[in-house]
Amino acid sequence: MDQIRNVKKMVGNDVELMRKTAREKVWGYIAAALGLVAGLAWNEAIRGLIDHYFPVQRDSVWAKVWYAVIITLVVVLIMVKFEKFFKKEDEKAARPTGSPEPVEGKVK
Repeated sequence: MDQIRNVKKMVGNDVELMRKTAREKVWGYIAAALGLVAGLAWNEAIRGLIDHYFPVQRDSVWAKVWYAVIITLVVVLIMVKFEKFFKKEDEKAARPTGSPEPVEGKVK
């Protein structure tokens, strides 16, 4: 018990910050896990649609490769758009209120 008190003294007020950070991390991991489950469900749905509308009797390896390439390109495009969107949101949040938005293409 004394060791716990000593740790609390050494850490000080950071205990609440550590709890908050740990809670945020855990919720982030849970959200990522649920996202993975949803992604796997969509994967099965898309594969079912492809099998239904484009049945391949032989060598379906190439169909799987094309599916992987197309899905990868779509995901990369979506992630690039999200990155740009969130970067703009972060810049808006960091800018002081009342300051004008920067005009793209013009350098002062």
